[in-house]
Amino acid sequence: MDLSLQTREVDSRTIVSVGGEIDVYTAPKLRDKITELVGDGHHQLVIDMENVDFLDSTGLGVLVGGLKKVRAHEGSMELICSQDRLLKIFRITGLAKVFTIHESESAALGA
Repeated sequence: MDLSLQTREVDSRTIVSVGGEIDVYTAPKLRDKITELVGDGHHQLVIDMENVDFLDSTGLGVLVGGLKKVRAHEGSMELICSQDRLLKIFRITGLAKVFTIHESESAALGA
């Protein structure tokens, strides 16, 4: 399975919609996109993971790395995720306490 990435601007935030599997093979694509966005001055990221089918430790590492990148610029990176199997991964690894996780885009944008 491949990884699809779409970005769009909403208010002052950049939403990255991710689809497919985030694993050892596809995670570099997500890492490169986050690095590119931060390099272009986008420091308020929202990663929409509603269409992610699989997430492994490499993918988690990319998300943590992305969070460090935006924080280095006084930015933030929040997640949209309502899938129990993915939320369980964040809880087990303790990353549910590191990331702000919203159940919908409207919740993430404060609408």
